[in-house]
Amino acid sequence: MSAPARPAPLASDRSDFRTVMVGGAGIGLVTGVAVVLFLAASRLVPDAGGLRGAVEALIVLAAGVIVAFLPAAWTAPRGPEGVAGAAAIGLVGTIVFSAIDIVLFRPFKAYPWTWDAIGGGSTWWYLPVWWMLGTFLAWMGAIITARAAARGETTLPGRALPVGIATVIGAALARLAFGLALPVATGGAFTLVLAAFAVVALARKG
Repeated sequence: MSAPARPAPLASDRSDFRTVMVGGAGIGLVTGVAVVLFLAASRLVPDAGGLRGAVEALIVLAAGVIVAFLPAAWTAPRGPEGVAGAAAIGLVGTIVFSAIDIVLFRPFKAYPWTWDAIGGGSTWWYLPVWWMLGTFLAWMGAIITARAAARGETTLPGRALPVGIATVIGAALARLAFGLALPVATGGAFTLVLAAFAVVALARKG
């Protein structure tokens, strides 16, 4: 009696066109849902005892974790090819969300366009910034994922939890030191913490 065949291991370093485009569309849709949830929280959650800010910050953190680490879950980075594929998913995701934003959110005046006012009434000045941010988050998340895989850590919670804890601490410190709104402090802290974890991962790899 022959032994059952072992399942083939999942391919790593996926950066093919289909993976990037389908993954990017998913990230764009998830970002759109996160924005809808944020808007709902800003209008429906009572601003008592900082509850609204806490809920908004939680949405920002959850969206950041998804945008940073989900592309890497799809490309399974072990080297530069997979990391680049994850970053490409992040870029496509921001472009997909930009289309959703312009087609749906803007006509319905979903939120005040402070960014437009800063840019002299133009939408286009901040879109490249948004594209770079989404690409950057997915890139950093892929670097962390590749390093974690080298250590045998393949679960998303194992990669994201330390970043999330450090973000909460950083956001609290930023709010105390600079008086920033909690969602803003959370978004800024997440970006910096994620980059710091990626730099540490690269240093250890070297």
